[in-house]
Amino acid sequence: MGKVTGFMEYERIEEGYAPVPDRLKHYKEFVVGLDDQQARIQGARCMDCGMPFCNSGCPVNNIIPDFNDLVYQGDWKNAITVLHSTNNFPEFTGRICPAPCEAACVLNVNDDPVGIKSIEHAIIDRAWAEGWVPAQPAKHKTGKKVAVVGSGPAGLAAAQQLARAGHDVTVFEKNDRIGGLLRYGIPDFKMEKSHIDRRVEQMQAEGVVFRTGVLVGAMPAGSKVTNWAKETVSAEQLQAEFDAVLLTGGAEQSRDLPVPGRELDGIHFAMEFLPQQNKVNAGDKIKGQLRADGKHVIVIGGGDTGSDCVGTSNRHGALSVTQFEVMPQPPEQENKPLVWPYWPLKLRTSSSHEEGCVREFAVSTKEFVGKNGKVTGLKTVHVEFKDGKFVEVPGTEKEYKADLVLLAMGFTNPVATVLEAFGVDKDARGNAKATTDFTGGYATNVPKVFAAGDMRRGQSLVVWAIREGRQAARSVDEFLMGYSDLPR
Repeated sequence: MGKVTGFMEYERIEEGYAPVPDRLKHYKEFVVGLDDQQARIQGARCMDCGMPFCNSGCPVNNIIPDFNDLVYQGDWKNAITVLHSTNNFPEFTGRICPAPCEAACVLNVNDDPVGIKSIEHAIIDRAWAEGWVPAQPAKHKTGKKVAVVGSGPAGLAAAQQLARAGHDVTVFEKNDRIGGLLRYGIPDFKMEKSHIDRRVEQMQAEGVVFRTGVLVGAMPAGSKVTNWAKETVSAEQLQAEFDAVLLTGGAEQSRDLPVPGRELDGIHFAMEFLPQQNKVNAGDKIKGQLRADGKHVIVIGGGDTGSDCVGTSNRHGALSVTQFEVMPQPPEQENKPLVWPYWPLKLRTSSSHEEGCVREFAVSTKEFVGKNGKVTGLKTVHVEFKDGKFVEVPGTEKEYKADLVLLAMGFTNPVATVLEAFGVDKDARGNAKATTDFTGGYATNVPKVFAAGDMRRGQSLVVWAIREGRQAARSVDEFLMGYSDLPR
């Protein structure tokens, strides 16, 4: 694929960023994508490797060598056809996927991998600009009705596939806008929400009905999960009105840090902080918005959500931003012979980190301290991982000043009341219990109720959510019709 000798002739070209001082002034995307010629060169680097591990490294099994070659040949229109055959929303993954396909690239064994994600980004942006992403309404209707609960990437992918199969699909979303984590978890500077809106318009033209502000089941008392629902629909209603129900909500239960002082004001979950800024960016007014202006901010959690808190805090104008990670600092370069083609453990520095952040590794928070009910700092200790547990290192205690603490340590499970409302069995982690077998895949213990995405597999990537939504759609279609032409 690509040019036979391209991998020897051309180097990897990275997408660029706008300068830090400029991009900190706004919440717009700041990635400078590849131009046509740069994308063509990246496509030329795709080797005739014989066994494209990138395909299996990609959760949606994108046919990567084919669209790389098509871009190299300048056949952009067929490139988007190939890309859309496995991925409903490449404009999402082309922006926010960590690109496990690139880790699996054969060229990555002893060189820099092909810039697959940047090529995907270039293909879909060109396709939208050229008008190559039309609505695809079903030619024949089945008369079957499907309810999809949750409008994140899994729900959207499933809804689009089911609508194209001819079913009448209604998507229920408890928040005031469609998109789930894409809308209210991912900052606009990583993915502007116009990309979601454009897909929603396409799906509406394909017959999908969206109902926002509708909570299915009931929110547990005292829940801190962001929710703007104005209406409640019972599980019994959906089961009575629809031929199948697909649960695709997120794993929204944030992992807490129950140490002394946790009750102090100024300590918040990341998902209390991030959605508010996204709403403000959309033109909403938030009374008492959580802001980092002029504050010393501590972000606890070293993953993507923590990084998003760093970038948002810097745009607010924080005095300082420090990020804690309980694990030790990983190596700057992975041991490729040991880990390839799997996802490697190595130090990853995001664009938000580059904007200003002190990163501390192997740090555990022992106590929050405060004055007059408000957090003023926290006490930490360095830890080592020994015999399957973290052990404190004597003499490493330290105290940090903090006016705002953001907990970004991941998510444990979906909001339990949704599953309880339907009577769905849960696994040991509190997720919906459903297999991914080809026969009856994604079906729960409750007749005609299916589950997919983070609600089934737990906290995961957007690309995994799209995969599960597509596969669950096939299972629902097969359940309703006895067979399915939708891809696995």
